[in-house]
Amino acid sequence: MRAPGLPALADWGAGLSIAGLLLPEAVAYSGIAGLPPQAGVIALFAGLLAYGLLGTSRFAIVSATSSSAAVLLAATASMAGTSPQQRMLLGVGIVLLTGLFFVVAGLARLGAVSNFIAKPVLRGFALGLALTIVVKQIPHAVAFQPVHGDLPRFVWELLAGWRHWNGAGLAMAVAALLLMRALARWRGLPAALLVIAAGIALDAGGWCARWGIAAVGPIRLDFSNPGIPSLSRAEWLRLGELAFAMALILYAESYGSIRTFALRHGDRVDANRDLMALGAANLLSGVFHGMPVGAGYSATSANEVAGAQSRAAGLVACAVVGLAVWLLLPWIERTPAPLLAAIVIHAVGHTLNPAALRPYFAWRRDRLIVVLAFFAVLALGVLDGLLLAIAASLLMLLQTLSRSHVSWLGRLGDTHDFVDAARHPDAVVPAGLLIARPEAPLFFGNADPVFAAIRERLQSLPSPRGVVLSLEDSADLDATSVEALCDFAAQLRQLGVPLALARVKDPVRDLLARVGNPALPRASYAGWSVDDAVRQLQIPA
Repeated sequence: MRAPGLPALADWGAGLSIAGLLLPEAVAYSGIAGLPPQAGVIALFAGLLAYGLLGTSRFAIVSATSSSAAVLLAATASMAGTSPQQRMLLGVGIVLLTGLFFVVAGLARLGAVSNFIAKPVLRGFALGLALTIVVKQIPHAVAFQPVHGDLPRFVWELLAGWRHWNGAGLAMAVAALLLMRALARWRGLPAALLVIAAGIALDAGGWCARWGIAAVGPIRLDFSNPGIPSLSRAEWLRLGELAFAMALILYAESYGSIRTFALRHGDRVDANRDLMALGAANLLSGVFHGMPVGAGYSATSANEVAGAQSRAAGLVACAVVGLAVWLLLPWIERTPAPLLAAIVIHAVGHTLNPAALRPYFAWRRDRLIVVLAFFAVLALGVLDGLLLAIAASLLMLLQTLSRSHVSWLGRLGDTHDFVDAARHPDAVVPAGLLIARPEAPLFFGNADPVFAAIRERLQSLPSPRGVVLSLEDSADLDATSVEALCDFAAQLRQLGVPLALARVKDPVRDLLARVGNPALPRASYAGWSVDDAVRQLQIPA
């Protein structure tokens, strides 16, 4: 893994441009996670540096994200009875374990692990999360914090206390949102940084104090005391469960961004190497008590628009942020809190778009699951909603794989093609021959029902003369499927009914050769196509 060379001129420009976006967002996302502002800044340094040196995408910007910040807050809050200091240590533990999971997944070459979270689940979760984040930023703007954390009661209490809102803070946040929206047409302008500069000027002029608007406060960056928090075994075990959920959602979000821009520009990326890079970034952030990091879509998109040509743009941004923190930290501490709320709302605004769910209703596919994921976040909270969404993804996968539907094939006209006879009435089924095709890969969850269905169909034939089993959907077989196939072949052998396998993939052929079951000799899967298998049984079509 080689670091990018000397940055090109375009990378210098992109790095300078996105630094103005990343620094305010890093400070703002710390507030979402319930952590001090330095946690987001440390995470920013760790993400930009580690991914810039180890990653594969030339556009990806790895830093704290709004979703990971919200999940971190919910995760630490779920371990009730802890002090703010203890919650900080628990958060660090989650970040470290998240990084460890990424590294292990990279070494195990599990780059496709994010595919286990279905896209409709991610869309519904992202919409619900964006709405939750926006609502929970309002108290930072109006200086009124509801007591209850669950969203329904939170909203009710917030609205009921409108008389206690700080109108000046609300006006400042709204003005900042309008300004950033107006400046969005010039993608090269660091709109968030300009808003921050204006807010600092107001605070320096004493206006914020008159209006009762609080500033961010001290940002204590200390890289001299890295370490791993001292936690009990029970706490580490519980954090492992939470970190697993964090790693799944972070990687799904990150690799979604990485893959989107790689496809757009025809770039090649390596999912397993990116897992290692994300792992290194989170481990580095955790060691210095930072937040979890991933490749967020908005920052990555801003990097692309700014003209980045290589990963050097992220390293340039890291250097620029470091210089800004070194020279301007006392001024950054004077950023008004309503402006950070506005920056967060603006950052998640692209996700708060119900139109993203429209295709699922137009296609009439996965409508229930996308709605479930959306309302799970609102009703159960970010963490429990996330876990329910992940469980829903896995249940969808198991439901699809466990289907025991079997198609019964017939020859289409005078061709060599065999199709589902139920959908093609003109297909001719050879007399006395049963041609079965399972419509899902065989595995432990569906093998027995599939062979039970074939046995039942076979019993309906008055004088069966042979069975052809097409395994075109099974790229490989697990032990349960092998045993079920061997039992089925042995039963047919006892009945005197020959069996021929068709469309058998090479890994399955190699496996059956190792199994060496006498009921499944090599001759039974010598043919490649269904037509070959039919001819092998010497049954005229």
